Amino acid sequence: MEKKLSLQPSAKPPTRSEKDTIGNIEVPADRYFGAQTMRCVNNFPIGGTDERMPKPVIQAMGILKKAAAEVNQEFGLDSKVSTAISGVCDEVISGKLFDEGHFPLPIWQTGSGTMTNMNVNEVISNRAIEILGGELGSKNPVHPNDHVNKSQSSNDTFPTAIHISVATELTKSLKPAITQLRDALRDKSIEWKGIIKIGRTHTQDAVPLTLGQEFSGYTQQLTNGLERIDAVLPHVYQLALGGTAVGTGLNTRKGFAEKAAMRIAQLTSLPFVSAPNFFEALGSRDAMVEVHGALNTIAVSLMKIANDIRFLGSGPRCGLGELTLPANEPGSSIMPGKVNPTQCEAMTMICAQVMGNHVAVSVGGSNGHFELNVFKPLIVSNVLRSIKLLSDGCNSFTKNCVVGIKPNTEKIAKILNESLMLVTALSPHIGYDKAAEIAKTAHKNGTNLKEEALKAGIAEKDFDDWVRPEKMIGPS
Repeated sequence: MEKKLSLQPSAKPPTRSEKDTIGNIEVPADRYFGAQTMRCVNNFPIGGTDERMPKPVIQAMGILKKAAAEVNQEFGLDSKVSTAISGVCDEVISGKLFDEGHFPLPIWQTGSGTMTNMNVNEVISNRAIEILGGELGSKNPVHPNDHVNKSQSSNDTFPTAIHISVATELTKSLKPAITQLRDALRDKSIEWKGIIKIGRTHTQDAVPLTLGQEFSGYTQQLTNGLERIDAVLPHVYQLALGGTAVGTGLNTRKGFAEKAAMRIAQLTSLPFVSAPNFFEALGSRDAMVEVHGALNTIAVSLMKIANDIRFLGSGPRCGLGELTLPANEPGSSIMPGKVNPTQCEAMTMICAQVMGNHVAVSVGGSNGHFELNVFKPLIVSNVLRSIKLLSDGCNSFTKNCVVGIKPNTEKIAKILNESLMLVTALSPHIGYDKAAEIAKTAHKNGTNLKEEALKAGIAEKDFDDWVRPEKMIGPS
């Protein structure tokens, strides 16, 4: 029997009523968030799940809320309430509540991150109420503002979450990924220290160097990148928590900021401290612009490295072909047997994206007005996205490209011996002008340097003694 299409509306999922200062609103019954979160969901339907506030920010919020609850207990917060908040924060930190859909808000919301701060407050409050046997939405015995947000403002919690999440991702993800790639390149530079090849400047033939020397340059670029990350971290370790609304610390207690920063440092095993000036910590996001400046420079380095490897591996017959790159997958739907430098392509696209993110972060950082920067969600989402892309990109590039690169020594030697720039070794003996004439004549006639040098009157023994590539790769 043919099924008939039902025109009956599907049953609506169950809801409960929650209230904020604007009034009542229905929220999904199976979610811990409350009225303010629901209003944000309704008012900012931008980007869908792909544009959710990043998980590391929510986890960082869990860390700072846990620290605040424990410090607030020292200042009189009921221990039962504090303990309940702290326990729920562990669930936030683990990512469990994020994965279950309790943090649905987009990046594109209020520029202070207030809605995300309240989303976290509501989730922690309702989950704590549930644990304590109360009614969801009642705000009793754990209130999202009075208890979870005690001694805090969105204006100091959200920048604190930014710094916690970025510091964590820099130290736990990006630095290890860059270090692994740097070490793989260093291993190649050591392994290939005896392979002499032609150098290139302006993409034209230049004097020789070793393949190891070439890769040592890439190694140093990434060593410098790691040092740049270390250089920006001290400012990232400075936390805004305790500045509350405008930096004055209204509604906190003396010592709260320092104690909370100390507890955050313990929870993260990172050296967080209270910011020396809360007005700077709330009004600007210079530290994040500085961080992304380092990320942008690392992207520039990786773009150069990936492009060099791409071009040195071009071919295999009709390109430079000095390197043989791993054949990871077929490269063409129409040309059988074609293999492409796909890891290099992915890396360079990542670098281009990071450079674009840097523009957004710079614009966002420049728009701190008076006592508050209100581009914070934009800034942190782009910084974290860049860190994630660079971390994953470096890991993939190391594993699927660099460790499997092999030198094509036959092609390297052939190109080296055909180069006219070996003539540079003659200059100290016969002068620049005469050496240049020999090179130009060889190029014009399609001959080699030795033939034209002998025609110019240079003894064969002298030529063989002077033009030796192995003697041209360092100071004499």
